Amino acid sequence: MARILIVDDEAPARTRLQKLLDDETLAPLVTSVDSASDGVEALEKLNDGDIDVILLDIQMPGLDGFEVLDRIPPEDRPAVVFTTAYDEYAIRAFEANAVDYLLKPIPSDRLSEALSRVQSLVDSTDSQDERLGKLLEWMDETAMASASSAPAGDWLEQLSIPYRDRILIIPIDQVVSVEISEGITRVYILEEDPSGPRPRLRQHIVNYTLDQLGSMLDPNHFMRVHRSAIVQFTHIKELIPWFSGRYKLALSGGHEVIASRERSKAVKERLKI
Repeated sequence: MARILIVDDEAPARTRLQKLLDDETLAPLVTSVDSASDGVEALEKLNDGDIDVILLDIQMPGLDGFEVLDRIPPEDRPAVVFTTAYDEYAIRAFEANAVDYLLKPIPSDRLSEALSRVQSLVDSTDSQDERLGKLLEWMDETAMASASSAPAGDWLEQLSIPYRDRILIIPIDQVVSVEISEGITRVYILEEDPSGPRPRLRQHIVNYTLDQLGSMLDPNHFMRVHRSAIVQFTHIKELIPWFSGRYKLALSGGHEVIASRERSKAVKERLKI
């Protein structure tokens, strides 16, 4: 059973976690629950009492989650479960020896799973790399499963992108990739550079979600290679072996995207490798 500290600058997020932890199904895993509204308060409570598990938000004013951990001697750190709305911090979280990484809104079963991991951590034989690989793969599979499947129909042949005081009309074959980060969708375009001998890569923000835009792109030419990225096959220049069975895709214009493990296999199959 664990003594838990919730650290989050948003009161609704703290309240939701508190309610989840109060559920009777988690009673065997929870001894007590306290909370802190920022990194400074968290450090004070960690210094004042024995905490077994810290449910730690990452993006907070003042000290962020990583800065909080930096101020705790490694030998004194409780088990850390990061809670965040963004998935791009996963690798850094595991470099900080996090036990788990929960994406908001946090389902009760994932919270229960994280606390069970804490409880069984001392018996675990998985290396840090193996734990990170399993977590990233789960995150990929979850996002891919929830993505809208592309319906058969008329695929985009050109993309209209608002730019300053005009609208750019971009031929679809110039689209290198479409990516989403922190809720913002960016389209990476390869275009001619009048001042240089080679085309240049530019990015534009669009109002579509990744799922919406993906449903309009021809699957014969585009593939979702990651929960947050779609690439066009003709712009893949190299496949570079990467972490945990994944491949880094070197794209036109020097751009790079890391494919998930399952999508890496699919890319190799499509490219007849």
